[in-house]
Amino acid sequence: MWPWTHLAFGYLLVSLLWRLRANRVTGAVAVAAAVGTQFPDLVDKPLAWGLGVLPAGRSLAHSVVTAVPLSAVVLYVATRRGRSGPALAFVVGYGSHLVGDTIPKLPSGDFDSLTFLLWPLLPLPEYDGAEPVVANLSEVVATPVAFLLASPGRLALLALVIAVWWADGFPGVAGVGRYVTRGVNHDID
Repeated sequence: MWPWTHLAFGYLLVSLLWRLRANRVTGAVAVAAAVGTQFPDLVDKPLAWGLGVLPAGRSLAHSVVTAVPLSAVVLYVATRRGRSGPALAFVVGYGSHLVGDTIPKLPSGDFDSLTFLLWPLLPLPEYDGAEPVVANLSEVVATPVAFLLASPGRLALLALVIAVWWADGFPGVAGVGRYVTRGVNHDID
C-alpha cells in the first residue's frame, strides 16, 4: 500500500471503532491514527534505504514481534497518563498498516512474502528494487494522482474517506493549523 492508502484505511477503521464505542473522533485521535498508519514505514524505510541499518523496508516495525510489545507499552503508558484514546488510535493505525501490507498478497496465496510479519523469527522475503531513498521518495510523491485516476474504485474510496472525515468534523485539521501558526508566530517574535 501507498502512504495515503494506509492513511485512508486506518482512518476508516478508527472512525468505525469510535462510532461503535459511541465516541467522537478528536483531533488528537485523528493525528495519532495518522501517525500510527505511517509508523512502520517511518521506521523501517529510512533505516533500510537511507542508513542500511535494517535489511529491508519491511522488517523491524513491520513485524508483530515488534508491533505487539510496542503497542502494549504505548497503551500502558498512555492509559496511566489518561490518554488512552489517542494511544488506541495509534495502535489501530499501526495494526491497519500491517494488515494493509498483507491484504494484497492473500488473493494470490503468496504467503511466502508475508514472513516479514514474523521477522526476525522467519527470514525476510526477497524484495525487488530497493532503490536509493531519493528514487523511492520521488515515486511516492509523483504517484498519488496517477494512482487515483487509474481506477473509479480508488476515486470512490477517496470520496468515502473524505465523507467520513467530514462527518467526523475534519478532526485534526484545527490542531495542525494551530501548531503551524504557533511555530510561524514564534519565529516572527
